[in-house]
Order: sequence, then C-alpha cells, then structure tokens
Amino acid sequence: MQIKSITVIFVVVLLFSCGNSEKSDAYGNFEATSVTISAKGNGELLQFNIKEGMKLQKGINVGLIDTTQLHLEKLQVIAKLEALDFKLQEAAPEIAILLKRKSNLDRERNRTQNLVAKKAATQKQLDDYNGEIEVVDQQISSTTRQINIANRSILSERKPLEAQIAILRNKINDHEINNPIEGTVLSTFVEVSELVNQGRPLYKIANLNTLKLKAYTSALLLQKVKLNDKVTVLIDSDEDSYTELEGIVTWIADEAEFTPKSIETKEERVNLVYALDVEVKNDGLLKIGMPAEVVFSNKNRD
Repeated sequence: MQIKSITVIFVVVLLFSCGNSEKSDAYGNFEATSVTISAKGNGELLQFNIKEGMKLQKGINVGLIDTTQLHLEKLQVIAKLEALDFKLQEAAPEIAILLKRKSNLDRERNRTQNLVAKKAATQKQLDDYNGEIEVVDQQISSTTRQINIANRSILSERKPLEAQIAILRNKINDHEINNPIEGTVLSTFVEVSELVNQGRPLYKIANLNTLKLKAYTSALLLQKVKLNDKVTVLIDSDEDSYTELEGIVTWIADEAEFTPKSIETKEERVNLVYALDVEVKNDGLLKIGMPAEVVFSNKNRD
C-alpha cells in the first residue's frame, strides 16, 4: 500500500506540477497479466527445459516430475485385473457330467416306459427314473446359478481396478509439465533434481503481445475519455521526442485515489486521480514497467 501511494503521488506531481500536463492527459507504467504455473504432482523434478525470457507455445512439454512409483502402482493394479480372469469359474465341466448322467437316465426311463406298456416293468420303476431326472435338472440349474453368482462377484472387482488404473494414468499425466498458454517466461522458481510438491510454483509466464498501461489522470481530464476510446500512447524515443502508439481504453476506475472523499471544494477536486487501463499491442518495443503518457484527443503538442 505504501508503494502504491508513492506511485499515485508521483503521478499527481506529474499531472499538476509540470509543464508536460499540457501535452499529455494521463501517465503510468506498462503491466502484463502473468500466470504462475504450479506443480500438479509430487516427486523429484527430472526435467525442466525453460529459462527466463524464453517464448513458449501453448501445450508444449517443458518438464517432468518423477513417475516411477506411479508406474509401479499401475503395474500392480493391472496384474490384479488380469488375475481376475483366472478366478472365473467355468460351469461347463460340472454341467457336462450332469448332462451325461441325465442322458443315461433318459435312456433307461424310455426303456422302462416301453416295458411298462408291455407289463414287463412296474410304474414305480418308471416313476423312480422320472424322479432322478428331475433331481439332475435341479442340480444343473443350481450349479449354473451358483457359478454365475461367483463369477459376478469376481467381475464386480473389475470396475474398481479399472478406475484405479485411470486415476494413476491421470496422475502420471499430471507429472508431465505442459505449458498452458502462449507467452514469455518471466521467471523460474525451481531447478532440476529438486523435490517439488503439488501446488509449488514452477515458473511465471505472460503473453507480451499486448500490454496494459495502468495510467492515472485527473478528474477534469477524465471527462474527455470513455471506455473503448482510441487514445495515443507516448513512450520516450529520446530526450526530446516520443514514439506514438495506438491504445484502447479498457477500464476506468469508479472511484478516485489519493484525495480524501471529505474534500469537496472545486479547488481540491482538481487533485483527484483516477486509474484507467489502456491496452496497447506490443511489437517488442514495450517492456513491463516502462513509463508512458496518454493523450485522450488529438491536440497540438508544441
């Protein structure tokens, strides 16, 4: 807050104490919206291929955090998943034995049925064969049902294991450091072989193709500008001349800075300072922190 106050005071001095106020309507410094990229995984930083000042494309891989432990955990879960296939029970062998027995009983029942028709066998003998066949049918049904239940229980373990594999693959991907935006590296915070934790800052990047001029102007001069207006931005070319650039006003503060609200006389209101943002395309000439001036309208600058 102290630094901000000093900056505003400096702007006020420029606005109201020097002759250049006849040439320019606002004063400030260039800023860039930066993004701090943090680690998504834990472990030793094996690769980190960026330096300050490097220009990076979106999506490019710039580093790697050790994934050895995660790969071993994934192999372990894959082995468990493959082992499920060996646990599955087959009903075919047991059912085949029962079907063979039923076939024999069917043959004996049919033979007995013919003998009963010829009065050579009793009805009880026929009923006994029918009873045995019914028991075998129940055994076949019961065996099939029990094996299906057992297999469903085994197969129910598959989805949780597959989910664990998906989680581990996602964690492994998070250990690959991919640059999320196009821009220029402003600073780095780690070195190869360091241990990093999830959330630790790795580097800061900003798109410098367009910079924001944070400027300040007086309450009276503010009446000459509105949002989306095109303005002229001046940067020092040499001691006596400026380079002119085009800018667009993207934000204007609703409240003044510096002068207390309780001071409301017309003489004091002239010292009110309002902040505004001006967006300026950067061809490489502009730098973060560079001072600049703003002209709201075309007027003669002697």
